[in-house]
Parts: sequence; structure tokens; C-alpha cells
Amino acid sequence: MNTSRRHDRLGVHSIGEFHMTVPSLTQAEKFYRAFGLRVERDGSGLTLRTHGSGHAWGRLCEGTRKKLDSVSFHCFEDDATALYSHILSCGVERISPPTAGDATGIWFRDPDGLALQVKPGPKTTIDCSRHRYPELPQDGKRCAPYSGQAKPTLPQRLSHIARMTASVSAQLDFYTGVLGLRLSDRSGDEVAFLHAPHGSDHHLVAFMHSDGPALHHLSWDVPTVEDVGLGMKRMHEAGYTTGWGVGRHVLGSNYFYYAQDPWGSWCEFSATMDYIPADVEWQGLDHPADNSVYLWGPPIEPLLFVNSEA
Repeated sequence: MNTSRRHDRLGVHSIGEFHMTVPSLTQAEKFYRAFGLRVERDGSGLTLRTHGSGHAWGRLCEGTRKKLDSVSFHCFEDDATALYSHILSCGVERISPPTAGDATGIWFRDPDGLALQVKPGPKTTIDCSRHRYPELPQDGKRCAPYSGQAKPTLPQRLSHIARMTASVSAQLDFYTGVLGLRLSDRSGDEVAFLHAPHGSDHHLVAFMHSDGPALHHLSWDVPTVEDVGLGMKRMHEAGYTTGWGVGRHVLGSNYFYYAQDPWGSWCEFSATMDYIPADVEWQGLDHPADNSVYLWGPPIEPLLFVNSEA
């Protein structure tokens, strides 16, 4: 499949990987394996991959407290020089790579101080959506498998990263003006969703208002709402019973289940999110609060609003 892109817009196209510090690599390995990721010991840390792919989505090291340390974004090779010049023309100050970080591309910080890298890399966002649904009922046939025979699809890719911030507007201005992302939807200064201009899910990154910066959740794509529900069941059976869902969002339209990790942030099973092709002029709108969270599902889990890095 040809990679979709816009030649009239300069910006990143994908998340490359994230780096995070956690208090216990042993706990992290147990949690992410239960979630369905491929977890590998890599020197003094962990590498997170999805099954069937060699791409490293996340790298974890051990420290005194949980903290999102950096996020790398990919751009097209032939856009790199122009994009670097644009980023620096915005008054962004270059920094050295974080400890043992990849020195390619350029490093700088966003308004919350998070280290960001932009470099050429593969387009990890999908080029078009192929939404799948559980088997529909047919007269004279039972469609649901026996519980012991159900084989949920494991997470296939990292869909988006959602973060807490003291200023949604400052982050929105930075990520659209500097990195070239586009507003998908927002609700005042409480939440904003941004997509990549070269074809991506409804949001590649999202920002939620809080008293300070923190990782809120990592969202992992699965094909169907049934995979979301079976993922929830798997987490419960593994002992991770604090969560929210199954439900369906309004902005993004995806089905969801959020499982709380051992340090208070979340991992989301997400299915059938809205897709914004490169050639669609999506109109980012400002929505009332009651249309910004979910269409249906259980009552909101209060722990979702707790800043896990405060």
C-alpha cells in the first residue's frame, strides 16, 4: 500500500516510541504481558512491542517514581530538513538527547518540559482504516464462541498517547504550530485531540486539563469491540480489576476499556476509532463538555482524573 501524505503540509506523521521510568520493571513486565504486549528484557530495561511486529513502541527503565520521559515522532525523510528548520524558527531550543538517547534528528522540549525527538522514520499510523466487527447474528446459528475457545486479537499497534497538562491551549498551540499536527476536536480548555496531517486515527495525541503534566494513558488498537471486552476479561483474570469500560467515546467514536497500571496511569484497549484520511479537510470543533467524554458505558471511574505524577 502506498503511504498516504500531504505535500502541502509540513508535519510529523507518526509516533515512533516513548520512554518511561517506572518504580518496578518486574511489575511492568507482569502488567504489560497481561495486557497482551510482547515484553523483552533489554539490558537494564524493558522494550515493549506488539505481537507480529518488530517495532519498539516503548522503552522502560527503573527509577524512584513513574514518569513519562520522552516521546519520539517520525517524519518523512524528504521533509526532515525543512521540518527541522521550521521547528527551530518557532523559537524552540535544541537539547542534547536524554541519557543514552538516540542522537538522530533533533531534540527539544514541549511547554510541559517533556523531551521530544523528531526524526525520519517509518509511518506507524495506518494509511486507511478497515474496521472489523464481531460476527453478526444469523438465524439458526450461535455466533458467540465458547468462553474457553475465545481468542481475542492482541494489541496491534500504539494508537495514541494521552497526557495531562496544566494548559491544554498551550499544548494545542505548540503541537499544531511546531509539529504540524491538526486539531480534531476539543472541549474548551478541558481536552483536545490532535491528528497527523498525512492520514491518521482521530487522535495521535490528546491533552486533558489537570494540575500538572503526567501520562494519562497509552492507547493500543484492537480490531473489534469484542476484542476490547475480551481484553477487559483477560486483565481481570490477571488481577488488574481497576478500570473503566467497556464503553464508547463520542469524540473519536472508538470503543474502549481502560486498565489501570500499577502506578496510577492507564492502558486502553481501543477499537474502530474514526479515521481521518490525508485528503480530508477535517473541521476541528469545540464541543460542550457532555459530548466530550463518552456515548455510553459505566459511570466514569473517579481515578481517571487523578494525576499519577503529581
